Amino acid sequence: MSRVYVFLMFFILCSTSFLSIGQNSEYKINTIVIDAGHGGKDPGAVGKHCYEKNIVLSIALKTGQYIKDNFPHIKIIYTRKTDVFIPLKERPEIANKAKADLFISVHANSLENNTTTSGTETFILGLHKSQDNLAVAMKENSVMLYEDDYTNKYEGFDPKDPASYIIFNLMHSLHIDNSTSMAQHTENQFKNRVGRYSRGVKSAELWVLRKASMPSVLIEVGFISNPKEERFLKSEKGQDYMASGIFRAFRSYKEEIERHSSRTFEVAEETTNSTIEEATEIINEVYYCIQVKSSSKQIPLNAKVFSGLNNVIEKQVNNMYKYSVEQNANLKVVINKKKEIKKLIPDCFIVAYYKGKQIPIKEAKNIQKS
Repeated sequence: MSRVYVFLMFFILCSTSFLSIGQNSEYKINTIVIDAGHGGKDPGAVGKHCYEKNIVLSIALKTGQYIKDNFPHIKIIYTRKTDVFIPLKERPEIANKAKADLFISVHANSLENNTTTSGTETFILGLHKSQDNLAVAMKENSVMLYEDDYTNKYEGFDPKDPASYIIFNLMHSLHIDNSTSMAQHTENQFKNRVGRYSRGVKSAELWVLRKASMPSVLIEVGFISNPKEERFLKSEKGQDYMASGIFRAFRSYKEEIERHSSRTFEVAEETTNSTIEEATEIINEVYYCIQVKSSSKQIPLNAKVFSGLNNVIEKQVNNMYKYSVEQNANLKVVINKKKEIKKLIPDCFIVAYYKGKQIPIKEAKNIQKS
C-alpha cells in the first residue's frame, strides 16, 4: 500500500483533533504598509497645477482610513503621513521590519510633452515587457538620485542605465502569485467601479518592490500630464474614488487569499466523510503550469507572442486572460520545462491550480503531500 493511502487512513481516524489544530493555523492579514510615493524635496511627477507627492499622499491616507474603518483589527502603517522625503531604500524596509502582509505603493504618472495619454496601471515586480514599462521603472527608481552616495547605498545600481535592470532577473517570482492577484483586483476596481481607463497589470524592475519581502504592488493612479485626469486626481472627489477603489481591491484580495489558506483544512474536513478513492481524486486535481502571458483582452492562440510554444491554454480569471503551457501534476517536471520556456519568454513563471482555481504553489504542494 502506498504511503499516501496509509496516511489517508490514519488521517481519517484522527481527523477531529487534527482539524481543531488546523483551523487555528489559517492565514490572516494583520498588517499593511501603505507607501505614498515621493515627498519633501522630491515632488515626483509635475502637472500643470499639482505635484504627484501631494495627490498620492492624500489617496494613501484615505485608503488606509477606509481599511481601518472596515477592518479595525488590521494594523495600518504609512511610510509617510506628511510632506517629507523618505529615501527609496527605507520604504520597503519599513514594511519588512513590520513583517507586513502586503505593501502598497501609490504613485501618479506623467509624460513629457504628452497631454493625451491617460489611465491607471498597477505594477508588480518583474522584467519590463516594453519601453513604456522601462520608462516607468526609470522614473520611479530615479528617486534615489535625491540621496547622497546613492551608488553605494543601492549596490551600484544606476536608475538611468538600462543595463542595471538585469539584476531583477531572479527576483520577480518570489511573491508573484499574490502580488498579481492584488494588482488584478486593483485594475478591475478602477475600470469597473471607479470608471477609469485601465492600462492593465504590468511588470517592471522597481526597486521599491524588489526589496519588499511580501506581496507588493505599485499603483499608478493616472497621468497628471493629462489636464482632464489631473483635475480629477486633484479633486477631493477623485481622490476619494481612487482610495475607495484600492480599498475594495484589497477587500477582494483579502477574501481570496484567506479563503485559499483555509481550503486545505476544508478538504480535510470533507475527507472524513468520503472514501480514500475520493481523497486521492482531490490530490490529482492539483496541477502546475507555466504562465507566459496575461492580458485584459483576449489574444489569439496563434499570435506571434506565442511563437515557439505548444499547446497554449487560455484561462479567464477576474476579467484577465491568462495564458499558460506545460500543464502537469508533477512540479519538478514543470520546473525543468520552465528552463526551456524561459529562453522564449524570459519573465514566465510557474502557477498552481486546484479544482480549476489558481492557488499559491505552497498550498498546492501541501494538498499533494496530504
